[in-house]
Amino acid sequence: MSALSLKYVALGDSSGVGVGGRPGGYVEYLFQRLRRTRDGVGLLNLAVSGATSATVLSGQLARAQRTSPQVVTLGVGINDLWRGVTPGEFESHMDRLASGLASTGARVVVSNLPDMSLAPVARLAAHFLPLPLIVERIGAFNAALERVITRHGLLGVDLYTPSRVELPAGNFFSADGFHPSDTGYQRMAEHFWPVLQRACEAAPERPRATG
Repeated sequence: MSALSLKYVALGDSSGVGVGGRPGGYVEYLFQRLRRTRDGVGLLNLAVSGATSATVLSGQLARAQRTSPQVVTLGVGINDLWRGVTPGEFESHMDRLASGLASTGARVVVSNLPDMSLAPVARLAAHFLPLPLIVERIGAFNAALERVITRHGLLGVDLYTPSRVELPAGNFFSADGFHPSDTGYQRMAEHFWPVLQRACEAAPERPRATG
């Protein structure tokens, strides 16, 4: 039986780039762990710093579709949160992303938003985005994500629930008070990992190119 390759494509924002910590962020941690557990894993990381759900839709989706991925991770929404995107607009963008990614046949893993009201930057931004409003918007965004995940049969990663416990207790943010530190990216990867494993087990198999 010939060895099989696994093509992993990552979409998202600066957390997938690794701003504030290790280059590649949680995506790179996941990729390196995949490489330790199976042969023939390839990564295309399309994440862009500053990305929103709209820019992932316009700038990353088509590239992902052309690669015929077997597993996809998608982490986006925090920039939407700060930039005033409405929950309805966010849900619409995520619906279109989910449809486009599902059309590839890949197993798609999507994370919700951690509780960014606990980030140091949230206190600094309180004069234009009060903490109660941040909390309310995170709840609305995560509810939208849950609906999208259910509608499209995606695999969801819950970052919100553990963030409520972990963020107040550790040094999970970089010096800018917004992006994760190396420790923060490691913890994100830990929460993604069991879900990504399930995605890989159910991923469509494709023969590895030879010659």
